[in-house]
Amino acid sequence: MSGERISAEEFVDVSTQPETRGIEVISDAERHGRARDLFFVWAAPGVSILNFTVGATLILLGLEIWQAVLVILAAALLWVFPGMIAISGPASGTSGSVVTRAMYGVIGNKLFVAFVGWFIGAVFLSLTWLASSFMGADLLRRVGLTDPVWVPIGVTIVVSAITIAVAIFGHALILRIFPVMAVALFVIFVAVSLFILPTVDWGYTAANPLSGVHLWSAISVGFTILASTPLSFINSPDLARYLPRSTKPTHIAAATALGGALPFIVFTSMGVLLATGLKAGAFEAGIDVALFDLLPGWMGPLLVVGVIINTIALNAMTAYSSSMSLQAIGFKLKRIPAAIIVGLVGTALTIYLVLSSSLLEAANLLLQFLVVVSGPAMAIFAVDIVRRRNVYDGTDLFDDSRTSRFWYTGGWSIPGVAALLVGGLTTALCLSTDVWAGPIAQALGHVDLSVPLGMIVSAAVYALLGRTRLGKEGRL
Repeated sequence: MSGERISAEEFVDVSTQPETRGIEVISDAERHGRARDLFFVWAAPGVSILNFTVGATLILLGLEIWQAVLVILAAALLWVFPGMIAISGPASGTSGSVVTRAMYGVIGNKLFVAFVGWFIGAVFLSLTWLASSFMGADLLRRVGLTDPVWVPIGVTIVVSAITIAVAIFGHALILRIFPVMAVALFVIFVAVSLFILPTVDWGYTAANPLSGVHLWSAISVGFTILASTPLSFINSPDLARYLPRSTKPTHIAAATALGGALPFIVFTSMGVLLATGLKAGAFEAGIDVALFDLLPGWMGPLLVVGVIINTIALNAMTAYSSSMSLQAIGFKLKRIPAAIIVGLVGTALTIYLVLSSSLLEAANLLLQFLVVVSGPAMAIFAVDIVRRRNVYDGTDLFDDSRTSRFWYTGGWSIPGVAALLVGGLTTALCLSTDVWAGPIAQALGHVDLSVPLGMIVSAAVYALLGRTRLGKEGRL
Protein backbone atom coordinates (compact mmCIF):
# COMPACT_ATOMS: atom_id res chain seq x y z
CA MET A 1 0.00 0.00 0.00
CA SER A 2 1.22 3.50 -0.78
CA GLY A 3 0.11 6.91 0.49
CA GLU A 4 0.04 6.16 4.22
CA ARG A 5 -2.48 8.07 6.26
CA ILE A 6 -1.42 10.85 8.62
CA SER A 7 -3.35 10.94 11.86
CA ALA A 8 -5.31 13.99 12.95
CA GLU A 9 -2.77 14.51 15.79
CA GLU A 10 0.10 14.77 13.31
CA PHE A 11 -1.55 17.12 10.84
CA VAL A 12 -3.65 20.25 11.23
CA ASP A 13 -4.90 22.17 8.19
CA VAL A 14 -4.18 25.78 9.20
CA SER A 15 -3.15 28.77 7.09
CA THR A 16 -0.18 29.77 9.26
CA GLN A 17 1.98 26.75 8.48
CA PRO A 18 2.90 24.87 5.29
CA GLU A 19 0.56 22.01 4.44
CA THR A 20 2.40 18.72 4.76
CA ARG A 21 -0.61 16.78 3.51
CA GLY A 22 -0.29 15.48 -0.03
CA ILE A 23 -2.39 12.81 -1.71
CA GLU A 24 -2.87 10.87 1.54
CA VAL A 25 -6.45 9.97 2.41
CA ILE A 26 -8.05 12.55 4.68
CA SER A 27 -9.82 10.98 7.62
CA ASP A 28 -13.30 12.05 8.69
CA ALA A 29 -11.83 13.68 11.79
CA GLU A 30 -9.76 16.01 9.59
CA ARG A 31 -12.67 17.10 7.37
CA HIS A 32 -13.89 20.68 7.66
CA GLY A 33 -15.34 23.59 5.69
CA ARG A 34 -18.50 24.33 3.74
CA ALA A 35 -19.35 23.89 0.09
CA ARG A 36 -19.89 27.62 -0.41
CA ASP A 37 -16.21 28.23 0.45
CA LEU A 38 -15.41 26.84 -2.99
CA PHE A 39 -17.14 29.70 -4.77
CA PHE A 40 -14.38 32.20 -4.00
CA VAL A 41 -11.66 29.58 -4.49
CA TRP A 42 -12.79 29.40 -8.13
CA ALA A 43 -13.82 33.04 -8.55
CA ALA A 44 -10.35 34.45 -7.77
CA PRO A 45 -8.60 32.57 -10.61
CA GLY A 46 -11.51 33.39 -12.94
CA VAL A 47 -11.09 37.18 -12.86
CA SER A 48 -8.29 37.13 -15.40
CA ILE A 49 -6.69 39.25 -18.11
CA LEU A 50 -6.99 36.13 -20.29
CA ASN A 51 -10.75 36.67 -20.25
CA PHE A 52 -10.23 40.02 -21.97
CA THR A 53 -7.83 38.36 -24.41
CA VAL A 54 -10.08 35.51 -25.51
CA GLY A 55 -13.14 37.78 -25.57
CA ALA A 56 -11.34 40.15 -27.94
CA THR A 57 -10.37 37.14 -30.06
CA LEU A 58 -14.05 36.52 -30.84
CA ILE A 59 -14.27 39.92 -32.51
CA LEU A 60 -11.03 39.29 -34.37
CA LEU A 61 -12.59 36.09 -35.69
CA GLY A 62 -15.29 38.22 -37.32
CA LEU A 63 -18.24 37.75 -34.97
CA GLU A 64 -20.78 40.42 -34.09
CA ILE A 65 -21.20 41.39 -30.44
CA TRP A 66 -24.37 39.37 -29.88
CA GLN A 67 -22.89 36.32 -31.58
CA ALA A 68 -19.77 36.52 -29.42
CA VAL A 69 -21.82 36.79 -26.21
CA LEU A 70 -23.89 33.73 -27.16
CA VAL A 71 -20.68 31.76 -27.73
CA ILE A 72 -19.45 32.84 -24.29
CA LEU A 73 -22.69 31.73 -22.63
CA ALA A 74 -22.53 28.37 -24.41
CA ALA A 75 -18.93 27.81 -23.32
CA ALA A 76 -19.79 28.84 -19.74
CA LEU A 77 -22.14 25.86 -19.51
CA LEU A 78 -19.07 23.62 -19.57
CA TRP A 79 -18.25 24.77 -16.03
CA VAL A 80 -20.78 22.12 -15.04
CA PHE A 81 -18.04 19.54 -15.57
CA PRO A 82 -15.47 20.86 -13.04
CA GLY A 83 -18.39 21.19 -10.61
CA MET A 84 -19.50 17.64 -11.28
CA ILE A 85 -16.13 15.98 -10.80
CA ALA A 86 -15.36 18.07 -7.70
CA ILE A 87 -17.76 15.88 -5.73
CA SER A 88 -15.33 12.94 -6.01
CA GLY A 89 -12.91 14.77 -3.68
CA PRO A 90 -14.99 14.51 -0.50
CA ALA A 91 -16.23 11.05 -1.55
CA SER A 92 -12.70 9.64 -1.79
CA GLY A 93 -10.84 11.94 0.58
CA THR A 94 -7.93 12.23 -1.83
CA SER A 95 -6.69 14.04 -4.91
CA GLY A 96 -8.35 13.70 -8.29
CA SER A 97 -5.01 12.39 -9.60
CA VAL A 98 -5.56 9.34 -7.41
CA VAL A 99 -9.29 8.98 -8.13
CA THR A 100 -8.49 8.58 -11.84
CA ARG A 101 -6.87 5.21 -11.04
CA ALA A 102 -10.45 3.95 -11.18
CA MET A 103 -10.60 5.08 -14.82
CA TYR A 104 -7.17 4.18 -16.18
CA GLY A 105 -5.76 1.52 -13.88
CA VAL A 106 -2.78 1.70 -11.52
CA ILE A 107 -0.12 1.91 -14.25
CA GLY A 108 -2.25 3.59 -16.91
CA ASN A 109 -3.04 6.37 -14.46
CA LYS A 110 0.64 7.17 -13.96
CA LEU A 111 0.98 8.01 -17.65
CA PHE A 112 -2.34 9.83 -17.71
CA VAL A 113 -1.40 12.03 -14.76
CA ALA A 114 2.12 12.61 -16.08
CA PHE A 115 0.82 13.83 -19.42
CA VAL A 116 -2.53 15.43 -18.61
CA GLY A 117 -1.67 16.75 -15.13
CA TRP A 118 1.70 18.10 -16.15
CA PHE A 119 0.76 19.28 -19.63
CA ILE A 120 -2.27 21.22 -18.48
CA GLY A 121 -0.46 22.47 -15.39
CA ALA A 122 2.56 23.69 -17.35
CA VAL A 123 0.40 25.43 -19.96
CA PHE A 124 -1.66 27.36 -17.42
CA LEU A 125 1.32 28.21 -15.25
CA SER A 126 3.14 29.61 -18.26
CA LEU A 127 0.13 31.39 -19.79
CA THR A 128 -0.82 33.30 -16.66
CA TRP A 129 2.75 34.03 -15.66
CA LEU A 130 3.21 35.19 -19.26
CA ALA A 131 0.35 37.67 -18.87
CA SER A 132 1.80 39.16 -15.70
CA SER A 133 5.29 39.25 -17.25
CA PHE A 134 4.14 41.17 -20.33
CA MET A 135 2.03 43.65 -18.37
CA GLY A 136 4.52 44.10 -15.54
CA ALA A 137 7.32 44.67 -18.05
CA ASP A 138 5.19 47.17 -20.00
CA LEU A 139 4.46 49.11 -16.82
CA LEU A 140 8.14 49.19 -15.89
CA ARG A 141 8.99 50.26 -19.45
CA ARG A 142 6.78 53.29 -18.97
CA VAL A 143 8.85 54.34 -15.94
CA GLY A 144 12.17 53.86 -17.68
CA LEU A 145 13.09 50.17 -17.26
CA THR A 146 13.23 49.14 -20.90
CA ASP A 147 15.42 46.05 -21.09
CA PRO A 148 13.36 43.65 -23.29
CA VAL A 149 14.88 40.50 -21.77
CA TRP A 150 15.73 40.93 -18.10
CA VAL A 151 12.73 43.03 -17.08
CA PRO A 152 10.07 40.44 -18.06
CA ILE A 153 12.29 37.64 -16.73
CA GLY A 154 12.62 39.46 -13.43
CA VAL A 155 8.85 39.98 -13.17
CA THR A 156 8.30 36.29 -13.92
CA ILE A 157 10.72 35.14 -11.22
CA VAL A 158 9.23 37.40 -8.53
CA VAL A 159 5.62 36.46 -9.29
CA SER A 160 6.42 32.75 -9.56
CA ALA A 161 8.22 32.80 -6.21
CA ILE A 162 5.18 34.30 -4.47
CA THR A 163 2.88 31.85 -6.25
CA ILE A 164 4.83 28.78 -5.17
CA ALA A 165 4.96 30.09 -1.60
CA VAL A 166 1.14 30.12 -1.55
CA ALA A 167 1.07 26.60 -3.04
CA ILE A 168 3.47 25.41 -0.34
CA PHE A 169 1.25 26.72 2.46
CA GLY A 170 -1.58 25.00 0.61
CA HIS A 171 -5.24 24.33 1.23
CA ALA A 172 -5.94 26.33 4.39
CA LEU A 173 -4.14 29.45 3.13
CA ILE A 174 -5.97 29.19 -0.21
CA LEU A 175 -9.32 29.07 1.58
CA ARG A 176 -8.34 32.01 3.76
CA ILE A 177 -6.92 34.46 1.22
CA PHE A 178 -8.78 33.63 -2.00
CA PRO A 179 -12.04 35.34 -0.90
CA VAL A 180 -10.06 38.54 -0.24
CA MET A 181 -8.27 38.17 -3.57
CA ALA A 182 -11.57 37.55 -5.38
CA VAL A 183 -13.14 40.75 -3.98
CA ALA A 184 -10.02 42.80 -4.75
CA LEU A 185 -9.88 41.45 -8.29
CA PHE A 186 -13.56 42.10 -8.89
CA VAL A 187 -13.18 45.74 -7.79
CA ILE A 188 -10.09 46.27 -9.96
CA PHE A 189 -11.51 44.65 -13.08
CA VAL A 190 -14.87 46.39 -12.72
CA ALA A 191 -12.98 49.70 -12.46
CA VAL A 192 -11.03 48.82 -15.62
CA SER A 193 -14.30 47.89 -17.31
CA LEU A 194 -15.80 51.27 -16.47
CA PHE A 195 -12.98 52.94 -18.39
CA ILE A 196 -13.49 50.54 -21.30
CA LEU A 197 -17.22 51.20 -21.63
CA PRO A 198 -16.94 54.77 -23.04
CA THR A 199 -14.78 53.41 -25.88
CA VAL A 200 -17.22 50.67 -26.87
CA ASP A 201 -18.74 50.89 -30.32
CA TRP A 202 -22.25 49.74 -29.45
CA GLY A 203 -23.25 49.86 -33.11
CA TYR A 204 -20.28 47.74 -34.12
CA THR A 205 -20.60 45.52 -37.16
CA ALA A 206 -17.86 43.38 -38.67
CA ALA A 207 -16.16 44.91 -41.70
CA ASN A 208 -16.97 41.76 -43.64
CA PRO A 209 -20.02 40.15 -41.97
CA LEU A 210 -19.76 36.38 -41.89
CA SER A 211 -22.40 33.98 -43.10
CA GLY A 212 -22.81 30.31 -43.87
CA VAL A 213 -19.84 28.02 -43.28
CA HIS A 214 -17.51 30.95 -42.55
CA LEU A 215 -19.75 32.07 -39.70
CA TRP A 216 -19.97 28.58 -38.24
CA SER A 217 -16.22 28.23 -38.53
CA ALA A 218 -15.66 31.42 -36.51
CA ILE A 219 -18.27 30.42 -33.92
CA SER A 220 -16.83 26.92 -33.49
CA VAL A 221 -13.19 28.06 -33.29
CA GLY A 222 -14.13 30.67 -30.71
CA PHE A 223 -16.07 28.10 -28.72
CA THR A 224 -13.06 25.76 -28.69
CA ILE A 225 -10.76 28.49 -27.38
CA LEU A 226 -13.25 29.40 -24.63
CA ALA A 227 -14.06 25.76 -23.76
CA SER A 228 -10.44 24.99 -22.96
CA THR A 229 -10.65 26.96 -19.70
CA PRO A 230 -13.42 25.06 -17.85
CA LEU A 231 -12.40 21.72 -19.38
CA SER A 232 -8.83 22.10 -18.11
CA PHE A 233 -9.83 22.18 -14.44
CA ILE A 234 -9.72 18.44 -13.88
CA ASN A 235 -8.10 19.32 -10.54
CA SER A 236 -11.38 20.48 -8.96
CA PRO A 237 -11.55 17.45 -6.57
CA ASP A 238 -8.28 18.60 -4.96
CA LEU A 239 -9.83 21.79 -3.60
CA ALA A 240 -12.94 20.00 -2.33
CA ARG A 241 -11.39 16.93 -0.72
CA TYR A 242 -11.28 18.35 2.80
CA LEU A 243 -15.06 18.83 2.94
CA PRO A 244 -17.04 16.50 5.22
CA ARG A 245 -18.57 13.45 3.56
CA SER A 246 -22.01 14.74 4.55
CA THR A 247 -21.62 17.83 2.34
CA LYS A 248 -24.29 17.77 -0.35
CA PRO A 249 -22.79 17.00 -3.78
CA THR A 250 -25.17 19.46 -5.45
CA HIS A 251 -23.83 22.26 -3.25
CA ILE A 252 -20.21 21.35 -4.09
CA ALA A 253 -20.97 21.24 -7.80
CA ALA A 254 -22.90 24.53 -7.77
CA ALA A 255 -20.29 26.47 -5.79
CA THR A 256 -17.48 25.25 -8.05
CA ALA A 257 -19.35 25.81 -11.32
CA LEU A 258 -20.75 29.23 -10.43
CA GLY A 259 -17.45 30.43 -8.99
CA GLY A 260 -15.80 29.70 -12.31
CA ALA A 261 -18.61 30.62 -14.69
CA LEU A 262 -19.73 34.04 -13.42
CA PRO A 263 -16.42 35.93 -13.79
CA PHE A 264 -15.81 34.00 -17.01
CA ILE A 265 -19.06 35.35 -18.50
CA VAL A 266 -18.70 38.92 -17.23
CA PHE A 267 -15.09 39.64 -18.12
CA THR A 268 -14.89 37.64 -21.34
CA SER A 269 -17.90 39.65 -22.52
CA MET A 270 -16.02 42.78 -21.52
CA GLY A 271 -13.14 41.63 -23.74
CA VAL A 272 -15.62 41.48 -26.62
CA LEU A 273 -16.72 45.06 -25.97
CA LEU A 274 -13.11 46.20 -25.60
CA ALA A 275 -12.25 44.91 -29.07
CA THR A 276 -15.05 46.89 -30.75
CA GLY A 277 -13.54 50.23 -29.75
CA LEU A 278 -9.93 49.58 -30.68
CA LYS A 279 -8.40 50.95 -33.85
CA ALA A 280 -7.17 48.69 -36.62
CA GLY A 281 -3.75 47.28 -35.77
CA ALA A 282 -4.14 47.85 -32.02
CA PHE A 283 -3.84 44.11 -31.31
CA GLU A 284 -0.50 43.88 -33.06
CA ALA A 285 1.10 45.48 -30.01
CA GLY A 286 -0.77 43.14 -27.66
CA ILE A 287 -3.94 43.26 -25.57
CA ASP A 288 -1.93 44.46 -22.58
CA VAL A 289 -0.63 47.52 -24.44
CA ALA A 290 -4.11 48.23 -25.84
CA LEU A 291 -5.57 48.21 -22.33
CA PHE A 292 -2.88 50.49 -20.94
CA ASP A 293 -3.51 53.01 -23.68
CA LEU A 294 -7.19 53.22 -22.73
CA LEU A 295 -6.60 53.81 -19.02
CA PRO A 296 -5.53 56.93 -17.14
CA GLY A 297 -1.97 56.84 -15.82
CA TRP A 298 -2.91 55.99 -12.24
CA MET A 299 -5.06 53.05 -13.37
CA GLY A 300 -2.29 51.21 -15.22
CA PRO A 301 -0.39 50.15 -12.08
CA LEU A 302 -3.67 49.08 -10.46
CA LEU A 303 -4.43 46.82 -13.43
CA VAL A 304 -0.97 45.27 -13.19
CA VAL A 305 -1.58 44.60 -9.50
CA GLY A 306 -4.84 42.88 -10.45
CA VAL A 307 -3.13 40.76 -13.09
CA ILE A 308 -0.45 39.71 -10.60
CA ILE A 309 -3.04 38.86 -7.92
CA ASN A 310 -4.99 36.77 -10.43
CA THR A 311 -1.79 35.09 -11.59
CA ILE A 312 -0.93 34.12 -8.04
CA ALA A 313 -4.46 32.80 -7.44
CA LEU A 314 -4.64 30.69 -10.58
CA ASN A 315 -1.10 29.40 -10.50
CA ALA A 316 -1.06 28.67 -6.78
CA MET A 317 -4.06 26.42 -7.37
CA THR A 318 -2.40 24.84 -10.42
CA ALA A 319 0.94 24.28 -8.68
CA TYR A 320 -0.85 22.89 -5.64
CA SER A 321 -2.61 20.24 -7.74
CA SER A 322 0.43 19.56 -9.92
CA SER A 323 2.53 18.81 -6.84
CA MET A 324 0.06 16.06 -5.94
CA SER A 325 0.15 14.83 -9.52
CA LEU A 326 3.89 14.23 -9.08
CA GLN A 327 3.14 12.12 -6.01
CA ALA A 328 0.41 10.19 -7.83
CA ILE A 329 2.82 9.38 -10.66
CA GLY A 330 4.99 7.58 -8.13
CA PHE A 331 7.80 9.99 -7.32
CA LYS A 332 8.93 9.58 -3.72
CA LEU A 333 8.51 13.24 -2.92
CA LYS A 334 6.71 15.16 -0.23
CA ARG A 335 4.20 17.68 -1.53
CA ILE A 336 6.32 20.75 -0.73
CA PRO A 337 9.44 19.81 -2.75
CA ALA A 338 7.09 18.61 -5.50
CA ALA A 339 5.50 22.09 -5.59
CA ILE A 340 8.93 23.68 -5.89
CA ILE A 341 9.79 21.45 -8.85
CA VAL A 342 6.50 22.38 -10.53
CA GLY A 343 7.31 26.05 -10.04
CA LEU A 344 10.78 25.73 -11.57
CA VAL A 345 9.44 23.95 -14.66
CA GLY A 346 6.63 26.49 -15.13
CA THR A 347 9.01 29.42 -14.70
CA ALA A 348 11.39 28.04 -17.33
CA LEU A 349 8.55 27.57 -19.84
CA THR A 350 7.25 31.07 -19.14
CA ILE A 351 10.65 32.65 -19.74
CA TYR A 352 10.85 30.82 -23.07
CA LEU A 353 7.41 32.12 -24.10
CA VAL A 354 8.22 35.65 -22.94
CA LEU A 355 11.17 35.74 -25.31
CA SER A 356 9.44 34.08 -28.27
CA SER A 357 5.79 35.13 -28.57
CA SER A 358 3.04 37.62 -27.84
CA LEU A 359 0.35 37.04 -25.23
CA LEU A 360 -2.46 36.84 -27.80
CA GLU A 361 -0.64 34.33 -30.03
CA ALA A 362 0.47 32.12 -27.15
CA ALA A 363 -2.92 32.12 -25.44
CA ASN A 364 -4.99 31.26 -28.49
CA LEU A 365 -2.70 28.51 -29.78
CA LEU A 366 -2.11 26.78 -26.45
CA LEU A 367 -5.76 27.01 -25.38
CA GLN A 368 -6.92 25.36 -28.61
CA PHE A 369 -4.48 22.47 -28.32
CA LEU A 370 -5.41 21.93 -24.65
CA VAL A 371 -8.79 20.48 -25.59
CA VAL A 372 -7.18 17.48 -27.31
CA VAL A 373 -6.51 15.99 -23.89
CA SER A 374 -8.69 17.98 -21.50
CA GLY A 375 -12.05 17.44 -23.23
CA PRO A 376 -11.92 13.62 -23.45
CA ALA A 377 -10.42 13.36 -19.94
CA MET A 378 -13.20 15.47 -18.44
CA ALA A 379 -15.89 13.44 -20.23
CA ILE A 380 -14.45 10.14 -18.97
CA PHE A 381 -14.28 11.44 -15.40
CA ALA A 382 -17.91 12.60 -15.55
CA VAL A 383 -19.11 9.26 -16.92
CA ASP A 384 -17.21 7.37 -14.20
CA ILE A 385 -18.85 9.43 -11.47
CA VAL A 386 -22.30 8.70 -12.89
CA ARG A 387 -21.62 4.98 -13.29
CA ARG A 388 -20.23 4.58 -9.78
CA ARG A 389 -22.77 6.96 -8.26
CA ASN A 390 -19.81 8.90 -6.84
CA VAL A 391 -18.79 6.03 -4.55
CA TYR A 392 -14.99 5.97 -4.23
CA ASP A 393 -13.08 4.26 -1.43
CA GLY A 394 -9.82 6.10 -0.79
CA THR A 395 -8.15 3.09 0.82
CA ASP A 396 -8.87 0.86 -2.18
CA LEU A 397 -7.62 3.54 -4.54
CA PHE A 398 -4.22 3.47 -2.81
CA ASP A 399 -3.84 -0.28 -3.24
CA ASP A 400 -1.35 -0.52 -6.10
CA SER A 401 -0.67 -4.25 -5.82
CA ARG A 402 -1.50 -6.77 -8.53
CA THR A 403 -4.49 -7.86 -6.45
CA SER A 404 -5.93 -4.35 -6.46
CA ARG A 405 -9.40 -3.98 -7.96
CA PHE A 406 -7.87 -1.21 -10.05
CA TRP A 407 -5.07 -3.32 -11.46
CA TYR A 408 -7.42 -4.37 -14.27
CA THR A 409 -5.42 -5.79 -17.23
CA GLY A 410 -1.73 -5.68 -16.36
CA GLY A 411 -2.24 -2.38 -14.53
CA TRP A 412 -4.21 -0.81 -17.39
CA SER A 413 -7.91 -0.09 -17.79
CA ILE A 414 -8.69 -0.88 -21.41
CA PRO A 415 -11.97 1.11 -21.43
CA GLY A 416 -10.35 4.22 -19.95
CA VAL A 417 -7.22 4.20 -22.07
CA ALA A 418 -9.15 3.38 -25.25
CA ALA A 419 -11.69 6.13 -24.59
CA LEU A 420 -8.94 8.69 -23.98
CA LEU A 421 -7.03 7.75 -27.13
CA VAL A 422 -10.07 7.54 -29.40
CA GLY A 423 -11.55 10.73 -27.96
CA GLY A 424 -8.22 12.57 -28.28
CA LEU A 425 -7.82 11.40 -31.88
CA THR A 426 -11.35 12.52 -32.71
CA THR A 427 -10.65 15.90 -31.15
CA ALA A 428 -7.45 16.31 -33.16
CA LEU A 429 -9.18 15.33 -36.40
CA CYS A 430 -11.85 17.99 -35.80
CA LEU A 431 -9.54 20.74 -34.53
CA SER A 432 -8.93 23.87 -36.60
CA THR A 433 -6.00 26.14 -35.67
CA ASP A 434 -3.56 28.32 -37.55
CA VAL A 435 -0.91 25.60 -37.39
CA TRP A 436 -3.08 22.49 -37.56
CA ALA A 437 -6.41 21.72 -39.19
CA GLY A 438 -7.66 18.16 -38.89
CA PRO A 439 -9.08 16.45 -41.99
CA ILE A 440 -12.62 16.51 -40.61
CA ALA A 441 -12.33 20.24 -39.89
CA GLN A 442 -11.00 20.85 -43.39
CA ALA A 443 -13.81 18.81 -44.96
CA LEU A 444 -16.34 20.94 -43.06
CA GLY A 445 -14.83 24.21 -44.21
CA HIS A 446 -12.80 24.67 -40.99
CA VAL A 447 -15.82 24.29 -38.74
CA ASP A 448 -14.26 23.11 -35.45
CA LEU A 449 -16.31 20.39 -33.74
CA SER A 450 -13.39 19.15 -31.65
CA VAL A 451 -14.93 19.78 -28.23
CA PRO A 452 -18.43 18.28 -28.64
CA LEU A 453 -17.38 15.34 -30.82
CA GLY A 454 -14.27 14.54 -28.81
CA MET A 455 -16.21 14.51 -25.54
CA ILE A 456 -19.16 12.55 -26.95
CA VAL A 457 -16.92 9.89 -28.53
CA SER A 458 -14.75 9.44 -25.42
CA ALA A 459 -17.80 9.27 -23.15
CA ALA A 460 -19.52 6.74 -25.42
CA VAL A 461 -16.45 4.51 -25.76
CA TYR A 462 -15.85 4.53 -22.00
CA ALA A 463 -19.49 3.82 -21.17
CA LEU A 464 -19.80 0.97 -23.67
CA LEU A 465 -16.48 -0.74 -22.94
CA GLY A 466 -16.86 -0.29 -19.20
CA ARG A 467 -20.33 -1.80 -18.80
CA THR A 468 -19.20 -5.36 -18.12
CA ARG A 469 -16.08 -4.39 -16.20
CA LEU A 470 -17.94 -2.54 -13.46
CA GLY A 471 -20.07 -5.60 -12.85
CA LYS A 472 -17.01 -7.83 -12.41
CA GLU A 473 -15.21 -5.25 -10.31
CA GLY A 474 -18.12 -4.51 -8.01
CA ARG A 475 -19.02 -1.05 -6.87
CA LEU A 476 -16.41 0.72 -4.78
